[in-house]
Amino acid sequence: MPSHQLMFVNLPVADLGRSRRFFAALGYPLDEDFCDEQALCLRLGPTLYAMLLRRDFFARFHDRPTSPPGAVGSLLCLSAASREAVDALVDRAVLAGGTDVRTEDRGAMYGRSYADPDGHIWEIMWMDPAAVRQEIA
Repeated sequence: MPSHQLMFVNLPVADLGRSRRFFAALGYPLDEDFCDEQALCLRLGPTLYAMLLRRDFFARFHDRPTSPPGAVGSLLCLSAASREAVDALVDRAVLAGGTDVRTEDRGAMYGRSYADPDGHIWEIMWMDPAAVRQEIA
């Protein structure tokens, strides 16, 4: 199986300043070494990053049409330490200008999704490992 050291998710954005303010309000730090007038590097975890790229710059990395703003091209799912942490982060996203998309509560798994100002959908989820193992058994 291939082994990868880092993961970079690249997303097109319309306004880097707006994206900077939005994700700062959620508490995500930026790796300023990889930020410039064309891109922001959002640190999501020790080995997980989101590159928020100006739409024209994003288009230089592929030869297909870039999805229009608000179109769903992917769903990004990040884990949280608890149900309360899920709610806290999504609530902060909504207060910062995001849109609450949906809540999924299956007992052992709980998640909420929000759309960022560019329409990218981020799901924040928590899973109770002990309960999931019981459901599988």
